[in-house]
Amino acid sequence: MCGESETCSVSFEALVHNPLNVFHVEVSLEDVNDNAPSFRKAVLDLEIGEWTLAGARFPLEMARDADAGSNSLLSYQLTSNPSFSLALKENPGASKQPELVLEGVLDREKQSSFELVLTAVDGGEPSRSGTIQVRITVADLNDNPPVFSKTLYEARVAENLPAGSLVLQVRATDADVGSNGQVSYSFGDVPDDVLLLFNIDSDSGEVTTAGPLDFEEKSKYIFGLEARDGGGLTSHCQVQIYIMDENDNAPEITILSLSSPVPEDAPTGTVVALLKVRDRDSGENGQVMCELSGEAPLSIAASSGGSPVFVTD
Repeated sequence: MCGESETCSVSFEALVHNPLNVFHVEVSLEDVNDNAPSFRKAVLDLEIGEWTLAGARFPLEMARDADAGSNSLLSYQLTSNPSFSLALKENPGASKQPELVLEGVLDREKQSSFELVLTAVDGGEPSRSGTIQVRITVADLNDNPPVFSKTLYEARVAENLPAGSLVLQVRATDADVGSNGQVSYSFGDVPDDVLLLFNIDSDSGEVTTAGPLDFEEKSKYIFGLEARDGGGLTSHCQVQIYIMDENDNAPEITILSLSSPVPEDAPTGTVVALLKVRDRDSGENGQVMCELSGEAPLSIAASSGGSPVFVTD
């Protein structure tokens, strides 16, 4: 019910009749650790050249956990192997990217492949875990991976852009020549909603819209992009896209309760009706002013919960 929010509450107003009164109620919901960490893939294939120097790092798959707070905090463990170790890189948004660290020089003629297991463990009590198999192939050529011009790309776009609109363009270069220097672009480990709303051109690195963006549904998207050269070496960057609000929602007025008829001797200030006014836009676009039209001995006031009410005046 709360998605990824660490704090979640449901608020509503309770009405008491005769006389009519309004009470504001807020219910806080607490998360339980009912989701295990999971990886998008069952197997991650990496290709590492035998010339790669010790200390080189290779991004691994990030796990997801649908729980919130400490129940979703992830730690990672890697199968013990003298040639590799595990490190964590801090990403924007406080997420941690597991990285494979090469501890020594590889020799393809002695061992051409490795199979490791990456385990993600959450912080719940009891904890839950998920795994992904990491298959490493030791290759001979291509000694330069692609390099992005930035580690973080940012863009601000208006909601309701038509499909196919350009959002931003990423660029990675590779010092190798031939097929080893040809770079193609793709999404990294991204949520499903990103795949529905954005496309990336594998040749140009242009990120375009694939579906309608709605500020009221989500105002920011953070995801990773991958650059891969012809020899299989990869690098990654982060993309942050901020959706700007447009005034595309009209105010909605709902009559929650109406007392009719009203006695002619009702004292001034008697509540006649309770309204709910909502505008899904934000900022100035979501600020609503109410006024009465026509002639009636009524005025607008605010209830204890902030909702507008009609009272006799």
